[in-house]
Amino acid sequence: MPRRSPLSRGLLLALVLAAPSTAHAATAPPSGAGCDRLDDAACLLPFPNDAFTQADKGSPTGRRVVLRAAQMPRTAKGKPIDPAGWKGLDGFSPGSVILTKVPGLDADAALKRTGAVSLSDLSAYANRTAPVLLIDTTTGRRWPIWAENDNNAKAGKRLLEIHPAKNLLEGHRYVVVLRSLKRADGSAITAGKRFAKLRDSHGAVGARYTRIFKDIKKAGVARDRSLFLTWDFTVASEKSLAGRALSMRDATFKALGDTTLADGKVDGAAPAFTLQTRPLEGDDAQYAGRFAQVLEGTVSVPCYLTKGCAPGSQFVLGADGLPRQQGTYQARFTCVVPATATPDHPARLVLYGHGLLGKETEVLTNPDMPPMATEGNMVFCATPWIGMSAEDIPNAIGVLSDFSHMPTIADRLQQGFLDALVLGRLMAHPNGLASSALLQSGGRPIVQTGQIAYDGNSQGGIAGGALAALAPDFTHAVLGVPGINYSVLLPRSSDFAVYSQVMYPNYKDELERPLVLDLAQLLWDRGEGDGYAQHMTTDPLPGTPKHTILLDVAFGDHQVTPYQADVEARTIGASIHAPILPAGRSPQRKPSWGIPAIASFPFGGSAIVYWDGGPAKVSVPPLANTPNSGLQDPHEHVRRTPAARAQKAAFLNPGGALTDVCGGAACLTAPDVG
Repeated sequence: MPRRSPLSRGLLLALVLAAPSTAHAATAPPSGAGCDRLDDAACLLPFPNDAFTQADKGSPTGRRVVLRAAQMPRTAKGKPIDPAGWKGLDGFSPGSVILTKVPGLDADAALKRTGAVSLSDLSAYANRTAPVLLIDTTTGRRWPIWAENDNNAKAGKRLLEIHPAKNLLEGHRYVVVLRSLKRADGSAITAGKRFAKLRDSHGAVGARYTRIFKDIKKAGVARDRSLFLTWDFTVASEKSLAGRALSMRDATFKALGDTTLADGKVDGAAPAFTLQTRPLEGDDAQYAGRFAQVLEGTVSVPCYLTKGCAPGSQFVLGADGLPRQQGTYQARFTCVVPATATPDHPARLVLYGHGLLGKETEVLTNPDMPPMATEGNMVFCATPWIGMSAEDIPNAIGVLSDFSHMPTIADRLQQGFLDALVLGRLMAHPNGLASSALLQSGGRPIVQTGQIAYDGNSQGGIAGGALAALAPDFTHAVLGVPGINYSVLLPRSSDFAVYSQVMYPNYKDELERPLVLDLAQLLWDRGEGDGYAQHMTTDPLPGTPKHTILLDVAFGDHQVTPYQADVEARTIGASIHAPILPAGRSPQRKPSWGIPAIASFPFGGSAIVYWDGGPAKVSVPPLANTPNSGLQDPHEHVRRTPAARAQKAAFLNPGGALTDVCGGAACLTAPDVG
């Protein structure tokens, strides 16, 4: 069975010690000041919603999100989430889970009777009479979505969740339409009194709804009694999502003397560093002999956080809303060197991204790393994904208890990007790691410089997509068992059984739990792939080269749902290996709908490849927003399959492309390490 991350041990121990309060206080009054009042299940419903924004001519989107404490979900002790951390956002998440409560629709049978588009057939979003629609007002076209109920909540407490099947476009405004809704018995669900009055009015309805009704008319939606609810929201801009990370990156590389990051050249000075042999003693003694060398060191990185960049710290922001440097700190890293690395056959340097709440030493401890390093002649180096590393577990527990502290995760994740980018420059620079006698033989380097590659798994696949969008020193990245959007990933993950033991006692209202995660995602976007997916490949961020991405998916994954890997693939413009799966394995009528098949190999573009362990070992992932729990968890099977490792190695080589290692058939896992 796959080994679990340190989270399971650390968090369960903390649960025993913390003994969270079971007191229950009222949530934010749904009829209070600042509530939308078109959905009184919670103050911030429906969400996301431009009712919670204000016009701002100085904003790239023309809007500014304005949230007040009185509107926010509250802990069991009655404490509202502090909205201060959300100040300055100019729109909502490009992967927003669209939420509202529809009485009578919160049974799956009602959704089916209504005919709402589901994960079982995403192409139905375009049906002429589709009852749940999302309209991009810039183009007037429908956006691909699916609708589902929150099956993590009890009957009567389930929100309708509408998911973009492809991330929404930055700065665009979208209109949500619900119409012709039915209960399970086929009876019509009628609009609430407030919206019905607005819908049926022949007089003034205000500038916002005048515009909304014009938008839906243009899209062919009738303003009649079948219309249950409609509202609009604006997606955040590139500046709002990536501006902080870009500003830190650019200032750091400018200080090193490199001012043209997109030119593919490693200019300026190498970062200051230390490097030494890592002694394999104590707990590490069991890993002796895996590699020719295990090295550890530190690299000097500008710190933009309080507390010397320690867990629980936050950005110090200037008047322009961008982080201000607070000094310098030493980010640690670990490298593993295979015996295949020699001066005559110098190894490829690969930056590695570790798993959920783990450590950089995963390059040493995971059993799949030695064969990958040896077979591909690769030296792997990793630094902690600070913000969501092992040392952040106590702070993560605090955030799950009170999401007022969410900025401490989002900000430190962005600092973690900077740490990885600086380590990447140290790896790529000829005066960096390659200049150390530890990576030379006879005075000659045993590693290549100039450009590196990236390989990450699980959290390293989720955060690695964002890193790729920011990276100047690699153009090829493998994202193993990936996905985007933690607010969607978490309820579908087997790991959430642990997290929920902290979150649920502190946020008791089941109607507000998806809303809490949606609010968190507005900040999480800055620290994971969801906020950067639009720019991962052919639409690069300023000063950044284009990137080519390989998404390696484990069908039936218990920890990272494959459906969000599909969302990522559609967003980045990836093509898919076909046949995708063996016949009869997918629960979808059109598996991975909307992702074009690769016509021939080798393939030079971004790609997604599904790997299946077969019906005897791996169960089909559920379509509902619940974790897969049947048979084995294949989360680590792909990286432990020789054919998948060979495919990755070929892809990560200079000028690499995707090769077909599956003989024209669906790709099957065959793990060779346990």
